[in-house]
Amino acid sequence: MTRKRTALLLSAFVLPGLGQLYLGRKVAGIAIIMVLNLLLLLALFVVLKGLGPVIAAKMAAGAVTVSPGEVMAALEGASGFGKGLLAAFALVWACSVADVLRCRDGE
Repeated sequence: MTRKRTALLLSAFVLPGLGQLYLGRKVAGIAIIMVLNLLLLLALFVVLKGLGPVIAAKMAAGAVTVSPGEVMAALEGASGFGKGLLAAFALVWACSVADVLRCRDGE
């Protein structure tokens, strides 16, 4: 298996940016991984911001669980933002794979 094929598999199926690191393109690989981490942290922030009041109200009432319906209702206002985050995540992933594909083997 060639280095380029291994890098492609790493970026496509393990972690975007890992293929770039495997090919020795450290700056590109680290940048892609950092962007993905920022997107994931932003998604976590949005989910916690939406669910915070629901969880706090349940805890104050002495309830132990939150129903899926309550979770969906709490996050409904952020669904457009969530779709945008998902699209950005997919775009970074696709760009990572495309970047590995356009690299020459010796690069």
